[in-house]
Amino acid sequence: MKNKLIDLNNHLFAQLERLSDEELTAEQIEVEVKRADAIVAVSEQVVRGAALTLQAVKVLADHGDRFKPHLAMIEGPKE
Repeated sequence: MKNKLIDLNNHLFAQLERLSDEELTAEQIEVEVKRADAIVAVSEQVVRGAALTLQAVKVLADHGDRFKPHLAMIEGPKE
C-alpha cells in the first residue's frame, strides 16, 4: 500500500507548519487556510475508513471466520 496513516500524520504536521509561517501575507494565509480545510475534510474520511476497517477486524477477532464472508471488502489482495 502506498499511503499509510503515518503519511497522513506527516501531511497534517506539514500543513500546520505552513500555517504557522509568520512570513506569510494575508493572501497566502487565506490560501493555506483553504488548503487546510480541504486536508482536514479528506483526513476525516481517511480516519473514518480506518476506524471502520478496525471495527471489522475486531469482529473477525472476536467471532472468528463466521462473519468473514460478509466482510469481503476488508480482505487484502488475493495472492
